Amino acid sequence: MTITSASNSYEDGRHRTSGRGSGRKLVLLIEDSLAQATAYTAFLTTVGYAVEHVPNGEAALTMLALSPPDIVVLDLCLPGIQGVEVLRHMRNSGLTQPVIVITDHVSVDTAVSAMREGACDFVTKPFGAERLRVTVANALRQIDLEDKVRTYKENYERDSFHGFIGASKPMQAVYRIIDSAAASRATIFITGESGTGKELCANAVHQESPRADGPFVAINCAAIPGALMESEIFGHVKGSFTGADAARDGAAVEAHGGTLFLDEICDMDLDLQAKLLRFVQTGTFRPVGSSEERQVDVRFVCATNRDPLEEVRAGRFREDLYYRLHVVPVTLPPLRERREDILSIANYFLRRMAAEEGKRFSGYSVEAEELLRNYDWPGNVRQIENIVRSIVVLYDAEVVTADMIPAPVNRSGMAVIGNGRRAGDSFADSSAGGSDSPRPIRSLREMEKESIENAIAACDGNVSKAAALLGVSPSTLYRKRQAWHEE
Repeated sequence: MTITSASNSYEDGRHRTSGRGSGRKLVLLIEDSLAQATAYTAFLTTVGYAVEHVPNGEAALTMLALSPPDIVVLDLCLPGIQGVEVLRHMRNSGLTQPVIVITDHVSVDTAVSAMREGACDFVTKPFGAERLRVTVANALRQIDLEDKVRTYKENYERDSFHGFIGASKPMQAVYRIIDSAAASRATIFITGESGTGKELCANAVHQESPRADGPFVAINCAAIPGALMESEIFGHVKGSFTGADAARDGAAVEAHGGTLFLDEICDMDLDLQAKLLRFVQTGTFRPVGSSEERQVDVRFVCATNRDPLEEVRAGRFREDLYYRLHVVPVTLPPLRERREDILSIANYFLRRMAAEEGKRFSGYSVEAEELLRNYDWPGNVRQIENIVRSIVVLYDAEVVTADMIPAPVNRSGMAVIGNGRRAGDSFADSSAGGSDSPRPIRSLREMEKESIENAIAACDGNVSKAAALLGVSPSTLYRKRQAWHEE
């Protein structure tokens, strides 16, 4: 093979062997000696590599910017810009291609200096064809292995994913299903206990899909009365029912071009299920009170905390709708089946809430971690969030200790709150003293009301603190108190 001089080849002094487009690995050879460059090129091209030669550091920098190779073979002794400077430039520019350096010296210091600057290996002149081929092959094999390991970790060892926290095997399986199914138009059917993150999963599907730039619209079928649900999904025209003072688009129109998430789908009325089935099949619907067909483009994701097949057998969920929606199932594991994620989740909430509340918390004591890890968490992630919120609201310290954790997580003791009462106390009438005499049976409603009012009183009227201790949302307490006042 003949290598022409810089003046007869390219203006920047480089020589290119047959094309890179064939899939051959491209080697950038930076060598000022034309005779040696000819020999090295022959060594490599005869075993299938494509080689581009440049005679100096200046041409090498231009080449690296214009057409980055797969690997660089670099003579350290160059005219003008030295080889070590080329190495330093590559690393400062974020170029990660492996670099094999060539040196005339047997000095260990020269090789060590090059390795410190990012070279992966070196060869000392003179060397034969086999020595160069093996060194290049080993460097490329190492890079391929590192890429595979990196890809594996990104896809199979993720500790978080679109708001999910967890590196356990059950969660890795969930992440992979989302990755695989998100790009299609197939309907996703999510099942899981309350608090496992079903809406988070639906949003992850949306964010990973080609519809990520479109809207994500969520409807909770259990939170809206059946009489209003049809209007919530399909909209209505003015005057279609009492209170319909103006026409309104529903979630179907709002989700056009994006994703419509129907949470707690098994709570939907059977009559509306028939209309939903037609909508899923055809993409068309009629707003309430309208005779006009409308068509939208939405991707359906639905979820339930029940067993959908059991709902079908019980006659509460249409079988044809079930099979139309149950295309790609995703089952979210409860926390008791992924205990290795509990502390990661608890620490995430602690850091976030401490920042929100201006508190000092940065971690948990060993005893506190043991309590968290050994509890079954029937309320799953939502329960952890509520427990951590109550701790951050009521205390301020560097570390969460076991006595700060309230019942039922802390079974041996209950955290003391403001006036000496303990989180989880029943707030029983203190006048009962230690009497063992039987008490009259009271209704659950009366006991609930008394517990809520006493919890609020114990927190000096702070409804949010009381809600955190009781493990419910503040809106629940406000709604119940409003109902009592209206009686």
